[in-house]
Amino acid sequence: MNTFKMWILSLTASIVMMPAAFAGTLDTVKSQGFFNCGVSQGVPGFSNPDENGNWSGIDVDVCRAVSAAVFGDPDKVKYVPLTAKERFTALQAGEIDVLSRNTTWTLSRDAQIGLEFAGVNFYDGQGFMVRKDSGISSAMELDGASVCTNLGTTTELNMADFFRANGMAYEPVVFEKADEVVNAYDEGRCDTYTTDKSGLAAQRTKLADPDAHVVLPETISKEPLGPVVREGDGDWADVVRWSLNAMIEAEEFGLTKSNAKTECALTSNPVVARLCGKEGATGAGLNLGESWSYDIVTMVGNYGDVYETHVGENTPVGLARAGSPNASYKNGGVLYAPPAR
Repeated sequence: MNTFKMWILSLTASIVMMPAAFAGTLDTVKSQGFFNCGVSQGVPGFSNPDENGNWSGIDVDVCRAVSAAVFGDPDKVKYVPLTAKERFTALQAGEIDVLSRNTTWTLSRDAQIGLEFAGVNFYDGQGFMVRKDSGISSAMELDGASVCTNLGTTTELNMADFFRANGMAYEPVVFEKADEVVNAYDEGRCDTYTTDKSGLAAQRTKLADPDAHVVLPETISKEPLGPVVREGDGDWADVVRWSLNAMIEAEEFGLTKSNAKTECALTSNPVVARLCGKEGATGAGLNLGESWSYDIVTMVGNYGDVYETHVGENTPVGLARAGSPNASYKNGGVLYAPPAR
């Protein structure tokens, strides 16, 4: 075979192989009929399994919203529990398709390790929890304390910054798994437990005597938590980003899980009509059907529905939304979605 024919065959083979080689996650997910969502190993209110292995929480509902948008079914998801140390490697390696695991958006994570954050579904900050009988009422009284926390997290770095900035000594007591941290603190192997304040509220529900512990008032960091995808996978990133945005914008315009069917049938508001899939052809730009955002709201709910169900004041986690950054911008918070148009 001459060189020219060999070159032609090689070129043809390359062209044939190109779609498979460059197939994005969205196409793969549609083809296989489900996707893998990386979650925590158990943080009540955020991502937590029940005794039957059914997952729930606000991070879980991000993945359920994506599933509703892509498949018209919120349950085409396989949940993969991951430690903080494992989570990014699992995403980079393709073991999961989206990471929705109380993960902080930082510059180094966004710019240096091949990841892309698709938004913020919870604005948080790091704090400290202590036993009430310790007599400690401020983080400024923790000089010389032993501190339990998770290995491989921004929490470790923030903790070091806090004690250094305030000229205080401390002894880190670190574990890879969240439950190991909780158990060590509950057993008295450290003086204080530090993580995001939402995590402290959630993990306190697992302690032998939750009422015997208190979260100190100081917030020592900014922790914008949100879903993560692989960098360079634009179509999939758009779907994850706009699924979250749809939940936020639906709340802004009063479209809830309970009223969406009625409101969509009667609305004359063009923004609501777009969310209902009645005009605007927004699905075409995402390679989705036109009912994608309607399916999210009717099957999963708007942001407020999800928040109050899993972490609101009437749940064991008990996080008041009013007065927090997680309130809608219409109510003094910072939660704000770009327009779906």
